[in-house]
Amino acid sequence: MENSQVSMPVEKWNSKNLLTLLSQYWIFIALIVLVIAFSLLSDSFLTKVNLLNILRQVSIIGICAVGMTMIILTGGIDLSVGSMIGVAGMACALMLNAGVPPIIAVVGTLGIGLFFGAITGLMINKIRIPPLIATLGLMTALRGVAYILNDGLPIYGLPESVKFIGQGWVFGIPFPVILMVAVFIFGYILLNKTAFGRHLYGTGGNEEASRLSGVNVERLKTKVYLIGFFLSTFAGIVLMARVNSGQPRGGTGYEMDIITAVVLGGVSIMGGSGRLTGVIAGVMIMGVLSNGMILLNIDEYVQWVVKGMVLLTAVGLDQLTSHKSK
Repeated sequence: MENSQVSMPVEKWNSKNLLTLLSQYWIFIALIVLVIAFSLLSDSFLTKVNLLNILRQVSIIGICAVGMTMIILTGGIDLSVGSMIGVAGMACALMLNAGVPPIIAVVGTLGIGLFFGAITGLMINKIRIPPLIATLGLMTALRGVAYILNDGLPIYGLPESVKFIGQGWVFGIPFPVILMVAVFIFGYILLNKTAFGRHLYGTGGNEEASRLSGVNVERLKTKVYLIGFFLSTFAGIVLMARVNSGQPRGGTGYEMDIITAVVLGGVSIMGGSGRLTGVIAGVMIMGVLSNGMILLNIDEYVQWVVKGMVLLTAVGLDQLTSHKSK
């Protein structure tokens, strides 16, 4: 009788722990499963060259994902991130092509990103335009700007010193990957080790409570969009250097992969919860998925369907989890 009484709690405890572990680390398990699946399906997948290629490809998404994480944590969204990447690449290439010193061109381009970040914060906080609509309108406007800057034509002829940002290697590691890791470290410290991060989570969880506790919510949200636009502009410069040209179509569709990576990584679309460590796994899943489907010669249109379903699944799981926790 005593043995049965002791074994039942242990069995329940193990079951509960297993579910807890699965809910916390399923994203990493999914990444491992995906890697194993593509390794079995393609001999070219699990090679050093291809793995480094995946890391280089996701560097742009990863840099932007840090800013997008902060924006979504406040309950916002940024649909203009892809267009901002395009504008940044074109603006920087235009200045470089005109003979502007590289450091001034890069700083000037980052300043353009901060300007549009401030404009977005103004629209959302002062004019009260919902983030979805504000950034949707800006997405279209900025894409137009990217085409206007050089009459819709790409800009070539970048100096060698700039190419290193997107094409360089340090100790056998692509430089864009090093930049991505540095941005993730910056984001982790900001979110987990500062008052800014605590206020950000609090605002996303309960904006009114944060306001009543003395947090300047409008200023906080403006800062978040400034960071987001700064990072997307920085990513645009890296992409420009990687392809060795300013492309008016640069960044097209990136907003889909970035938002999917963030939500897939466990950041609630409603704001207030999520961790950057999960976002890293989400970014890698998007990179592995894209690379694996290309290696398997899967039709591009089918790839769009798969990525769309991944986003819908991620948001659906987020909503189900949110409802169960209430």
